[in-house]
Amino acid sequence: MQKEVEKLLNDALAEKPNLFLIDLSIVGDNQIRVTIDGDTGVSVQDCMDVSRAIEHNLDREEQDFSLEVLSAGASEPLTMIRQYKKNVGRSLQLKTESDTLEGELIKVTEDAVTLKWKAREPKPVGKGKVTVQKEATIPYNDIVEAKVMIKFN
Repeated sequence: MQKEVEKLLNDALAEKPNLFLIDLSIVGDNQIRVTIDGDTGVSVQDCMDVSRAIEHNLDREEQDFSLEVLSAGASEPLTMIRQYKKNVGRSLQLKTESDTLEGELIKVTEDAVTLKWKAREPKPVGKGKVTVQKEATIPYNDIVEAKVMIKFN
């Protein structure tokens, strides 16, 4: 069943090139769970279209199954370069083995992401603090978890 679902899913995503697969799992009694994301977001209609493309091409007489098609949630960690690219300009919280950074995602390459943020640091001379602009480039291999920070203004 796995190969059949993968083929149907790939065909459905080929028809909507702005969508991409985050996760596919088939567990237990053929419980199919598909998580998708999109370069410009995922609509309910997108989820319905992908669901129909799979469901209408599997034979329930042959194998019983349940199917769930979800969009990647706002609180879910980023897992693919394509997700980072669509979030350039947004605030990220990024965890590495040794540090947690929060800043604006300003650049995405095939190897790393770059964040910028403002920090308060002691003045080089005298008492008090000064606000400085900081920037860091973090390779994907060093990222333990990255989440988009949702801000309500």
